[in-house]
Amino acid sequence: MATSPFKFLQEVRSETSKVVWPTRRETMITTVMVFIMVAASSIFFFVSDQLIRLLITYILSIHG
Repeated sequence: MATSPFKFLQEVRSETSKVVWPTRRETMITTVMVFIMVAASSIFFFVSDQLIRLLITYILSIHG
């Protein structure tokens, strides 16, 4: 079913008005939480990488 561009834009505007936008406080809290999770993930993967490196170095030094 074809819809005219004017009707489409009216529907888009109508749906956009129904969106509940986050407050500035909610946006800031979410942003801080994302940065905390990125830092925690970075630390976890760094430690995991170092442990795997040590394990592989140990295993290869036994046979080398």
